[in-house]
Amino acid sequence: MAKVFIDGRAGTTGLRIYERLASRGDIELLTLSEEERKDISCRARMLNSCDVAFLCLPDAASVEAVGLIENEDVVVLDTSTAHRTSPGWAYGFPELGGSFARGVEKGRRIAVPGCHASGFIALVQPLVEAGVIPADARLSCHSITGYSGGGKKMIAQYEADGRDALLDAPRQYGLTQQHKHLKEMQAVAGLDAAPIFCPIVSDFYSGMVVTVPLFARDLTAGKTAADVRACYQAKYAGPVVRYCPAADEEGFLSAGGLTGKDSMQITVCGNDERMTLIARYDNLGKGASGAAVECLNLVLGTDPTCGLEL
Repeated sequence: MAKVFIDGRAGTTGLRIYERLASRGDIELLTLSEEERKDISCRARMLNSCDVAFLCLPDAASVEAVGLIENEDVVVLDTSTAHRTSPGWAYGFPELGGSFARGVEKGRRIAVPGCHASGFIALVQPLVEAGVIPADARLSCHSITGYSGGGKKMIAQYEADGRDALLDAPRQYGLTQQHKHLKEMQAVAGLDAAPIFCPIVSDFYSGMVVTVPLFARDLTAGKTAADVRACYQAKYAGPVVRYCPAADEEGFLSAGGLTGKDSMQITVCGNDERMTLIARYDNLGKGASGAAVECLNLVLGTDPTCGLEL
C-alpha cells in the first residue's frame, strides 16, 4: 500500500486531492494535525516517510518543501508553478505522447500542469510536433475559467454577501502579459515565442474553455484545417482527453460543460480560412486535482483513470 502525504491539504487543490484518495484501498494517507502542519520539522518528517508527496503550496513553499526531502525514493507531484519547466522534472500531461507518459511513470519529480496551460498545450503541442503549425507561429489564446481557480481567497470574494458588483461580470486579468503560465505554455508547446494570453475569470464556480484562433495562413504551407482535425483525432482517443468533431450545444459552447469531470474535450470550429481550436474541461479536474490523481495512478502503475470522474 502506497503511503501518500499531501503538503498543503487545506488549500483548494489539496483538499480535492485528499477527498479523491480518502476512500481508496491502495493508498494510506499520512496526515498532520492543524498545529503540526505549520511545523517545518513535522512536515519534513512526513515528506521523508511517504512514498509519494503532493505539494499543494505556493511556489516558494514548494521549492522549500523539495529541499526538505532527503529520501531519494520519494516521488514528488508538485501542483505549483515552481518546477514546470525545471530540468529533471517530468511534465504531467501523459496524453501528449510516450515520452511524457514515461516521464510520469518513471520520474521522481513530476510537475502537474497549470489550468490555463493545460488547454493551450493540449491544442498547440501536437500541431507543432506534427509540423502542422511552425514553431515560430505567433499565437493568441483566450481562456475563461470559474472563480474556484483563484483559490480560497477568490472563492470567498465571489461567495460573500454584499460582494463588489464588478464580480457580476467576467473579468479579464493578466493584463501585463506576464501571467505565470506563459513560460510552460511556450516551452512545453515547443514554440519560439509565448502567445498573447487573455485569461478571464467569471461568476461560476468551476469549468473552463481555452481557445486558440488560427488563420489558414498560420498553418505550415500545404496544411489545412483537415490536417488539424486529423492530428487531434490521432492524438486524443481518450479515455481522459478525447477529440470531439462537434462539442457545441446548438451553436453554443459552455465553459461549464465538463464541470465536475476530469476529462477534456478537444474540438475545432470555424472553416478552412478561420478556425478556433478549443479545449473544454474543469479547472479543478483535468486542470488541477484530476490531473494530479491521474499522474499518481501512473506512478503507482494502476489504471490511469482510477478515482477519476470521466
